[in-house]
Amino acid sequence: MRVEPSARGAVEDRTLLRERMRAVLDRAELRVPQESLHHPAAVETVHLVQRALRTGPLGPDRLRSFSERLDRVPPAPVCAAAAPQGHLRRSVARALRSVPARGADSPTVTADVVEWEESERDVLEAALGLLQRVLPRNAAELRATVVEVALLGGAAIDGFTDFAVHGAVLVNRSRLLDSPDGLPGAVRCAEALVHEGAHTRCNAAAVAEPFLLPDGAGRAGAEQPGQLLVATPLRADPRPLAGLFQQTVVLARSVLLYRALAPEPFPDPGPAAVGARYAKLLDGARQAVRTLAAHPDSLTPHGRTVLAECAAVTGEPVRDGGYVPEDSGPGGPA
Repeated sequence: MRVEPSARGAVEDRTLLRERMRAVLDRAELRVPQESLHHPAAVETVHLVQRALRTGPLGPDRLRSFSERLDRVPPAPVCAAAAPQGHLRRSVARALRSVPARGADSPTVTADVVEWEESERDVLEAALGLLQRVLPRNAAELRATVVEVALLGGAAIDGFTDFAVHGAVLVNRSRLLDSPDGLPGAVRCAEALVHEGAHTRCNAAAVAEPFLLPDGAGRAGAEQPGQLLVATPLRADPRPLAGLFQQTVVLARSVLLYRALAPEPFPDPGPAAVGARYAKLLDGARQAVRTLAAHPDSLTPHGRTVLAECAAVTGEPVRDGGYVPEDSGPGGPA
Protein backbone atom coordinates (compact mmCIF):
# COMPACT_ATOMS: atom_id res chain seq x y z
CA MET A 1 0.00 0.00 0.00
CA ARG A 2 1.04 3.57 -0.69
CA VAL A 3 -0.42 6.95 0.18
CA GLU A 4 -1.42 7.41 -3.46
CA PRO A 5 -4.57 5.31 -3.93
CA SER A 6 -4.42 2.23 -6.14
CA ALA A 7 -7.36 0.10 -7.26
CA ARG A 8 -4.95 -2.61 -8.36
CA GLY A 9 -3.34 -2.76 -4.93
CA ALA A 10 -6.76 -2.79 -3.28
CA VAL A 11 -7.84 -5.76 -5.43
CA GLU A 12 -4.66 -7.62 -4.46
CA ASP A 13 -5.39 -6.99 -0.77
CA ARG A 14 -8.99 -8.13 -1.22
CA THR A 15 -7.86 -11.27 -3.02
CA LEU A 16 -5.58 -12.21 -0.12
CA LEU A 17 -8.37 -11.64 2.38
CA ARG A 18 -10.72 -13.80 0.30
CA GLU A 19 -8.17 -16.61 0.26
CA ARG A 20 -7.87 -16.50 4.03
CA MET A 21 -11.62 -16.38 4.49
CA ARG A 22 -12.07 -19.30 2.10
CA ALA A 23 -9.48 -21.27 4.09
CA VAL A 24 -11.49 -20.76 7.29
CA LEU A 25 -14.70 -21.85 5.61
CA ASP A 26 -12.99 -24.89 4.07
CA ARG A 27 -11.89 -26.02 7.54
CA ALA A 28 -15.52 -25.94 8.62
CA GLU A 29 -16.77 -27.42 5.32
CA LEU A 30 -18.89 -24.34 4.69
CA ARG A 31 -19.52 -22.65 1.35
CA VAL A 32 -20.50 -19.20 0.11
CA PRO A 33 -20.63 -17.97 -3.50
CA GLN A 34 -17.54 -16.08 -4.64
CA GLU A 35 -19.59 -12.97 -5.44
CA SER A 36 -20.81 -12.87 -1.82
CA LEU A 37 -17.58 -13.71 -0.04
CA HIS A 38 -16.40 -10.14 0.52
CA HIS A 39 -19.82 -8.86 1.60
CA PRO A 40 -19.50 -7.48 5.16
CA ALA A 41 -22.19 -9.89 6.40
CA ALA A 42 -20.11 -12.81 5.11
CA VAL A 43 -16.98 -11.34 6.70
CA GLU A 44 -18.75 -11.18 10.05
CA THR A 45 -19.80 -14.82 9.76
CA VAL A 46 -16.29 -15.95 8.83
CA HIS A 47 -14.94 -14.21 11.94
CA LEU A 48 -17.51 -16.09 14.03
CA VAL A 49 -16.65 -19.41 12.37
CA GLN A 50 -12.95 -18.84 12.98
CA ARG A 51 -13.59 -18.14 16.66
CA ALA A 52 -15.79 -21.23 16.98
CA LEU A 53 -13.16 -23.46 15.37
CA ARG A 54 -10.68 -22.61 18.11
CA THR A 55 -12.58 -24.94 20.42
CA GLY A 56 -12.65 -27.82 17.94
CA PRO A 57 -14.80 -29.12 15.05
CA LEU A 58 -18.27 -27.61 14.70
CA GLY A 59 -21.27 -29.69 15.67
CA PRO A 60 -24.25 -30.20 13.35
CA ASP A 61 -26.34 -27.44 14.91
CA ARG A 62 -23.64 -24.81 14.64
CA LEU A 63 -22.79 -25.88 11.10
CA ARG A 64 -26.44 -25.55 10.13
CA SER A 65 -26.70 -22.14 11.77
CA PHE A 66 -23.58 -20.79 10.02
CA SER A 67 -24.65 -22.31 6.71
CA GLU A 68 -28.04 -20.62 6.91
CA ARG A 69 -26.40 -17.28 7.68
CA LEU A 70 -24.10 -17.61 4.67
CA ASP A 71 -27.00 -18.63 2.44
CA ARG A 72 -28.70 -15.31 3.24
CA VAL A 73 -25.70 -13.17 2.19
CA PRO A 74 -26.44 -11.40 -1.11
CA PRO A 75 -23.86 -10.62 -3.81
CA ALA A 76 -21.59 -7.79 -2.68
CA PRO A 77 -22.49 -4.39 -4.16
CA VAL A 78 -19.94 -1.69 -5.00
CA CYS A 79 -19.71 1.33 -2.68
CA ALA A 80 -23.49 1.34 -2.31
CA ALA A 81 -25.84 2.94 0.21
CA ALA A 82 -26.76 0.19 2.68
CA ALA A 83 -30.02 -0.31 4.53
CA PRO A 84 -29.92 -1.10 8.27
CA GLN A 85 -28.96 -4.76 8.75
CA GLY A 86 -27.96 -7.00 11.62
CA HIS A 87 -24.23 -7.05 10.92
CA LEU A 88 -24.14 -3.25 10.77
CA ARG A 89 -26.17 -2.81 13.96
CA ARG A 90 -23.88 -5.23 15.81
CA SER A 91 -20.87 -3.27 14.58
CA VAL A 92 -22.34 -0.03 15.92
CA ALA A 93 -22.99 -1.68 19.28
CA ARG A 94 -19.30 -2.66 19.46
CA ALA A 95 -18.24 0.86 18.50
CA LEU A 96 -20.42 2.42 21.20
CA ARG A 97 -18.68 0.30 23.83
CA SER A 98 -15.37 1.92 22.83
CA VAL A 99 -16.62 5.52 23.06
CA PRO A 100 -14.76 7.26 25.93
CA ALA A 101 -16.84 7.75 29.06
CA ARG A 102 -18.34 11.20 29.63
CA GLY A 103 -19.24 13.04 32.77
CA ALA A 104 -22.29 12.09 34.81
CA ASP A 105 -24.13 15.23 33.66
CA SER A 106 -23.44 14.62 29.96
CA PRO A 107 -26.29 13.39 27.77
CA THR A 108 -26.34 9.70 26.89
CA VAL A 109 -24.45 9.00 23.68
CA THR A 110 -26.44 7.26 21.00
CA ALA A 111 -25.83 5.91 17.52
CA ASP A 112 -27.69 3.57 15.22
CA VAL A 113 -27.84 2.60 11.58
CA VAL A 114 -30.62 4.50 9.83
CA GLU A 115 -32.38 4.44 6.48
CA TRP A 116 -31.12 6.67 3.69
CA GLU A 117 -33.44 9.45 2.57
CA GLU A 118 -33.57 10.15 -1.15
CA SER A 119 -31.83 13.51 -0.70
CA GLU A 120 -29.00 11.77 1.17
CA ARG A 121 -28.58 9.24 -1.64
CA ASP A 122 -28.26 12.20 -4.01
CA VAL A 123 -25.47 13.66 -1.87
CA LEU A 124 -23.66 10.31 -1.86
CA GLU A 125 -23.89 10.10 -5.65
CA ALA A 126 -22.69 13.69 -5.96
CA ALA A 127 -19.72 12.94 -3.68
CA LEU A 128 -18.76 9.86 -5.69
CA GLY A 129 -19.05 11.89 -8.90
CA LEU A 130 -16.90 14.64 -7.42
CA LEU A 131 -14.22 12.12 -6.46
CA GLN A 132 -14.34 10.58 -9.92
CA ARG A 133 -13.70 14.03 -11.41
CA VAL A 134 -10.97 15.37 -9.12
CA LEU A 135 -9.37 12.17 -7.73
CA PRO A 136 -10.19 9.33 -10.14
CA ARG A 137 -7.59 6.99 -8.62
CA ASN A 138 -9.16 7.40 -5.19
CA ALA A 139 -12.63 6.83 -6.64
CA ALA A 140 -11.40 3.63 -8.32
CA GLU A 141 -9.83 2.38 -5.09
CA LEU A 142 -13.07 3.04 -3.21
CA ARG A 143 -14.97 0.93 -5.73
CA ALA A 144 -12.46 -1.88 -5.19
CA THR A 145 -12.49 -1.55 -1.39
CA VAL A 146 -15.86 -0.36 -0.08
CA VAL A 147 -18.91 -2.59 -0.39
CA GLU A 148 -21.49 -0.83 1.79
CA VAL A 149 -21.86 2.76 2.95
CA ALA A 150 -24.07 2.76 6.03
CA LEU A 151 -25.65 5.87 7.47
CA LEU A 152 -25.49 6.64 11.18
CA GLY A 153 -27.93 8.65 13.26
CA GLY A 154 -27.22 10.06 16.71
CA ALA A 155 -24.38 12.23 17.95
CA ALA A 156 -22.02 9.63 19.41
CA ILE A 157 -19.99 8.62 16.33
CA ASP A 158 -18.98 10.63 13.27
CA GLY A 159 -17.93 7.52 11.37
CA PHE A 160 -15.87 4.37 11.62
CA THR A 161 -14.78 1.11 10.07
CA ASP A 162 -14.74 -2.31 11.71
CA PHE A 163 -12.57 -5.19 10.48
CA ALA A 164 -15.24 -7.61 11.73
CA VAL A 165 -17.48 -6.27 8.93
CA HIS A 166 -14.67 -5.35 6.56
CA GLY A 167 -15.92 -3.58 3.46
CA ALA A 168 -18.55 -1.55 5.30
CA VAL A 169 -17.95 2.10 6.13
CA LEU A 170 -20.31 3.86 8.52
CA VAL A 171 -20.80 7.61 8.19
CA ASN A 172 -22.88 9.96 10.30
CA ARG A 173 -25.65 11.60 8.30
CA SER A 174 -24.55 15.00 9.60
CA ARG A 175 -21.48 14.69 7.35
CA LEU A 176 -23.74 14.93 4.30
CA LEU A 177 -24.99 18.41 5.24
CA ASP A 178 -23.47 21.76 4.32
CA SER A 179 -21.31 23.02 7.18
CA PRO A 180 -22.11 26.34 8.92
CA ASP A 181 -19.09 27.96 7.22
CA GLY A 182 -20.26 26.94 3.74
CA LEU A 183 -18.48 23.65 3.02
CA PRO A 184 -20.85 21.83 0.62
CA GLY A 185 -22.40 18.58 1.79
CA ALA A 186 -21.04 16.69 -1.24
CA VAL A 187 -17.51 17.80 -0.29
CA ARG A 188 -17.98 16.73 3.31
CA CYS A 189 -19.35 13.38 2.15
CA ALA A 190 -16.42 12.96 -0.25
CA GLU A 191 -14.01 13.62 2.63
CA ALA A 192 -15.84 11.04 4.78
CA LEU A 193 -15.52 8.46 1.99
CA VAL A 194 -11.81 9.19 1.54
CA HIS A 195 -11.32 9.07 5.33
CA GLU A 196 -13.16 5.81 6.00
CA GLY A 197 -11.96 4.30 2.72
CA ALA A 198 -8.35 4.91 3.79
CA HIS A 199 -8.99 3.08 7.07
CA THR A 200 -10.53 0.19 5.11
CA ARG A 201 -7.53 0.00 2.79
CA CYS A 202 -5.07 0.15 5.70
CA ASN A 203 -6.90 -2.67 7.49
CA ALA A 204 -6.63 -4.96 4.47
CA ALA A 205 -3.10 -3.94 3.48
CA ALA A 206 -1.75 -4.63 6.97
CA VAL A 207 -2.81 -8.27 6.66
CA ALA A 208 -0.46 -8.77 3.73
CA GLU A 209 2.37 -6.53 4.89
CA PRO A 210 2.16 -4.96 8.38
CA PHE A 211 3.07 -1.34 8.95
CA LEU A 212 4.17 -1.80 12.57
CA LEU A 213 6.37 -4.33 14.30
CA PRO A 214 4.76 -6.56 16.94
CA ASP A 215 4.16 -4.60 20.15
CA GLY A 216 7.46 -4.08 21.90
CA ALA A 217 9.63 -5.25 18.99
CA GLY A 218 12.26 -2.79 17.92
CA ARG A 219 11.92 -0.68 21.07
CA ALA A 220 15.04 -1.70 22.92
CA GLY A 221 15.30 -0.12 26.34
CA ALA A 222 11.57 0.40 26.82
CA GLU A 223 11.09 0.70 30.55
CA GLN A 224 7.46 -0.35 30.78
CA PRO A 225 5.72 -3.27 29.15
CA GLY A 226 2.40 -2.88 27.39
CA GLN A 227 1.03 -1.05 24.42
CA LEU A 228 2.45 2.36 23.59
CA LEU A 229 -0.17 5.13 23.62
CA VAL A 230 0.38 8.48 21.91
CA ALA A 231 -1.46 11.75 21.32
CA THR A 232 -3.18 11.93 17.94
CA PRO A 233 -4.79 14.75 15.92
CA LEU A 234 -8.21 13.13 15.51
CA ARG A 235 -8.93 11.73 18.96
CA ALA A 236 -8.94 13.38 22.37
CA ASP A 237 -7.86 10.20 24.15
CA PRO A 238 -4.36 8.68 23.64
CA ARG A 239 -4.34 5.98 20.98
CA PRO A 240 -2.13 3.00 20.14
CA LEU A 241 0.59 3.62 17.56
CA ALA A 242 -1.42 1.62 15.02
CA GLY A 243 -4.24 4.14 15.38
CA LEU A 244 -1.86 7.04 14.85
CA PHE A 245 -0.43 5.34 11.77
CA GLN A 246 -3.85 5.05 10.17
CA GLN A 247 -4.71 8.63 11.12
CA THR A 248 -1.53 9.78 9.39
CA VAL A 249 -2.53 8.05 6.16
CA VAL A 250 -6.12 9.30 6.46
CA LEU A 251 -4.99 12.89 6.95
CA ALA A 252 -2.44 12.76 4.12
CA ARG A 253 -5.09 11.47 1.73
CA SER A 254 -7.54 14.11 2.94
CA VAL A 255 -4.93 16.79 2.25
CA LEU A 256 -4.59 15.44 -1.30
CA LEU A 257 -8.38 15.62 -1.68
CA TYR A 258 -8.59 19.27 -0.69
CA ARG A 259 -5.66 20.22 -2.90
CA ALA A 260 -7.53 18.67 -5.80
CA LEU A 261 -10.70 20.55 -4.79
CA ALA A 262 -9.02 23.98 -4.71
CA PRO A 263 -9.74 24.84 -8.39
CA GLU A 264 -13.39 23.71 -8.21
CA PRO A 265 -15.88 26.56 -8.86
CA PHE A 266 -17.97 26.21 -5.71
CA PRO A 267 -20.41 29.06 -5.03
CA ASP A 268 -19.43 31.41 -2.20
CA PRO A 269 -18.56 30.84 0.60
CA GLY A 270 -17.47 27.39 -0.60
CA PRO A 271 -13.94 28.27 -1.80
CA ALA A 272 -13.02 29.91 1.53
CA ALA A 273 -14.45 26.96 3.45
CA VAL A 274 -12.46 24.52 1.31
CA GLY A 275 -9.29 26.52 1.98
CA ALA A 276 -9.92 26.63 5.72
CA ARG A 277 -10.58 22.89 5.84
CA TYR A 278 -7.41 22.21 3.86
CA ALA A 279 -5.35 24.27 6.32
CA LYS A 280 -6.80 22.41 9.31
CA LEU A 281 -6.19 18.99 7.75
CA LEU A 282 -2.66 19.92 6.75
CA ASP A 283 -1.87 21.03 10.31
CA GLY A 284 -3.23 17.74 11.68
CA ALA A 285 -1.31 15.71 9.12
CA ARG A 286 1.94 17.44 10.00
CA GLN A 287 1.33 16.80 13.71
CA ALA A 288 0.67 13.12 12.96
CA VAL A 289 3.84 12.81 10.86
CA ARG A 290 5.97 14.40 13.60
CA THR A 291 4.57 12.12 16.30
CA LEU A 292 4.87 8.97 14.20
CA ALA A 293 8.39 9.85 13.07
CA ALA A 294 9.45 9.93 16.73
CA HIS A 295 8.92 6.13 16.84
CA PRO A 296 10.83 4.84 13.79
CA ASP A 297 11.92 1.63 15.51
CA SER A 298 8.28 0.59 15.84
CA LEU A 299 7.72 0.70 12.07
CA THR A 300 8.38 -2.02 9.53
CA PRO A 301 10.14 -1.05 6.27
CA HIS A 302 6.65 -0.87 4.71
CA GLY A 303 5.51 1.46 7.48
CA ARG A 304 8.56 3.71 7.10
CA THR A 305 7.97 3.97 3.36
CA VAL A 306 4.35 5.04 3.87
CA LEU A 307 5.41 7.51 6.58
CA ALA A 308 7.94 9.07 4.19
CA GLU A 309 5.18 9.44 1.58
CA CYS A 310 2.90 11.12 4.13
CA ALA A 311 5.75 13.47 5.04
CA ALA A 312 6.22 14.34 1.38
CA VAL A 313 2.52 15.17 1.02
CA THR A 314 2.62 17.49 4.03
CA GLY A 315 6.07 18.98 3.45
CA GLU A 316 7.05 17.83 6.93
CA PRO A 317 10.77 17.00 7.08
CA VAL A 318 11.59 13.47 8.20
CA ARG A 319 14.47 11.16 7.60
CA ASP A 320 15.02 7.46 8.12
CA GLY A 321 15.44 7.17 11.85
CA GLY A 322 13.22 9.98 13.04
CA TYR A 323 11.94 13.52 12.84
CA VAL A 324 14.14 16.35 11.57
CA PRO A 325 13.32 19.73 13.17
CA GLU A 326 12.64 22.43 10.58
CA ASP A 327 15.56 24.56 11.71
CA SER A 328 18.03 21.68 11.31
CA GLY A 329 20.56 22.02 8.54
CA PRO A 330 23.29 19.64 7.40
CA GLY A 331 25.36 18.80 10.40
CA GLY A 332 22.94 20.63 12.72
CA PRO A 333 20.91 19.23 15.58
CA ALA A 334 18.39 16.54 14.63
